[in-house]
Amino acid sequence: MKAAVYTSYGPPNVLQLTEVDKPQPKENEILIKIHAATVTAGDVRLRASDFPPLFWLPARLIFGLFKPKKKILGHELSGTIEAIGKNVTKFKVGDKVYGTTTMLPTGSYAEYICLPEEWKHGVLAIKPDNLGFKEAAALPIGAMTAMYLLDKASLNKGQKVLVYGASGSVGSYAVQLAKQQDAMVTAVCSGPNFDMVRSLGADNVLDYKKEDYSESLEKFDIVFDAVGKTTKSKAKKVLKEGGTFVTIKMLTKEKNENLGRIKQLAEAGKLKPFIDRTFGLNEIVAAHEYVDLGRKRGNVVIEIVQ
Repeated sequence: MKAAVYTSYGPPNVLQLTEVDKPQPKENEILIKIHAATVTAGDVRLRASDFPPLFWLPARLIFGLFKPKKKILGHELSGTIEAIGKNVTKFKVGDKVYGTTTMLPTGSYAEYICLPEEWKHGVLAIKPDNLGFKEAAALPIGAMTAMYLLDKASLNKGQKVLVYGASGSVGSYAVQLAKQQDAMVTAVCSGPNFDMVRSLGADNVLDYKKEDYSESLEKFDIVFDAVGKTTKSKAKKVLKEGGTFVTIKMLTKEKNENLGRIKQLAEAGKLKPFIDRTFGLNEIVAAHEYVDLGRKRGNVVIEIVQ
């Protein structure tokens, strides 16, 4: 099968499309024919080994000190189950699924993957009926991260929420999920993305290039940092007394329960993935080059089966 493999850390061109052995499912595993994957911030960070100085050594010890342990990147996927191990009970051949590969030894930049039916760190479920494979692949990580952090902030109906970095993957889902609670949402992004975030439900918009949100006279119940580029001290200036700051720098947890909630919202038309661009697996280097620019909106998808 074809897969995008990398054997050293570095720029996008360390990713090489090559032939590797097709995996075979073990007793508790599922063989998935992958239709679509994504390029997440996590993929880019692992490829480049771009970790903050404090975390660089621990990260390299986990993911590979001198070269990557995980040769195939890709944290999200959607596809069709082609075979199952004899102990698998929750899925059957032909099921259309979506999920993550978190902390597994291989990723989704390939034509096939074997996933455990259940494991500690990642999730897998039947994909939403009304979404295609590309849209389904773009849901799990961004939407679950936004949901987890809004739950952490104890989002209640009618609150005021500021989303910093609202045009990215996590931010685009945070805007939509906050609106499901009738929140008044202020989206912080660049001017060219105003129409995008408004289409997702944002009530107000701020251009971070022209104004500092922390100088706003308005007060918020929640400040949601969706890109890891603002601070609690800045957020405090615009938080109400008892307000909450949450950031993607916090440890989040993938839960099947949250993936189920996301599916329900998607099938009800209340949560929609925003896809910026789609690349083929043979364009994986170009896809990573584009994400490296730091200007992607929503999600970048890798189409593997057309």
